[in-house]
Amino acid sequence: MKNRLRELRAAKEWSQSDLADKLGVSRQTVNAIETEKYDPSLPLAFKVAKLFKKSIEEIFELGDD
Repeated sequence: MKNRLRELRAAKEWSQSDLADKLGVSRQTVNAIETEKYDPSLPLAFKVAKLFKKSIEEIFELGDD
């Protein structure tokens, strides 16, 4: 799943650890989502969207898989 998480996080000048703390997940989870090695659960995707005040579709999109 493609996503804009890295660019949104960078715009806020947050580290992966900062974002992980705000979402209640590990830094490794944030890294895995950013590198598209892990798709977040629906509840986590909603948390991300709420944190950045965007819709889920503005952050995540299905890849070509």
